[in-house]
Amino acid sequence: MLYSAFILGLISSLHCIGMCGPIAMMLPVDHQNEAKKVTQIITYHLGRLTAYASVGLLFGLLGRGFFLAGLQQKMSVFIGLAMILVVLIPEKVFSKYNFSKPVYKIISRVKSSLGNQFKKKTYKSLFTIGLLNGFLPCGMVYVALFGAIAMQSAGLGVLYMILFGLGTIPLMTIVVYVHSLIKLPFRNKIQKAIPYVAVVIGVLFILRGLGLGIPYISPSNMSLFVQGTPNCH
Repeated sequence: MLYSAFILGLISSLHCIGMCGPIAMMLPVDHQNEAKKVTQIITYHLGRLTAYASVGLLFGLLGRGFFLAGLQQKMSVFIGLAMILVVLIPEKVFSKYNFSKPVYKIISRVKSSLGNQFKKKTYKSLFTIGLLNGFLPCGMVYVALFGAIAMQSAGLGVLYMILFGLGTIPLMTIVVYVHSLIKLPFRNKIQKAIPYVAVVIGVLFILRGLGLGIPYISPSNMSLFVQGTPNCH
C-alpha cells in the first residue's frame, strides 16, 4: 500500500499549488546563483518532509496500537471509508461544526512564525519555512494521515508520509522556477480529479482489510491482526 502514498502526493500536488504555492513562490532563495538556489529549495523540501515524517510517526504509532490490539484489519476498512467520506462530504458541512476552533491559536502562531522566516535568507530559515509549511492544515495531508494509521508500524507510518511528501516535490519545485506554468483551467481540472484518486485509494484500503484473497491487493494471508495461534508454514 506504500505506493498509494506517492501517487496521492503526486496527484494532490495541484492542490498544494493552490494552498502552498504562494509560499513556494515567495521563498527567499538566491535567484542569481543557480547551484545555491537548488540547495536552498532542497532544504525547504527537507523541512516539509521532516514535518510529514514527524506526524507520520505519531499516527503510525497509533496504527501500531490498533495492530497490537487486534483491530488492524477493521481499522483498514474504517480508514478506507473515512478517506472516501472526507472527499464526498461537502466542505461546508464540516465548516458548520467548526472542528478546528480549539487549534486556531496554534495555527495563528505557526503562520506568524512562518511570516517572520521570510525576512531571513539562511538555510535554517528555509528549513523552518518548510517545516512550518508542513504543519499547516491541509485536507490532502489529512487523507494521507489516514493511510499512515493503516500501516502496521511507526516506521511504515513515517515512510508513508515521506513518500506522500516526495510525490508533492516535483510540481512544488517547478512552481519556484516558473510561476505561471500551471494555468488555472488545467489546475481546476486536476482539482476535480483529486477526489476520485482519494476514493480509489480508500477502496484499496477497504479491500486490504477485507482479505479477499486478491494477490497484492487483498491477500487473505496478510497479517493484519494479532492471532492467538501463529500462522506458520
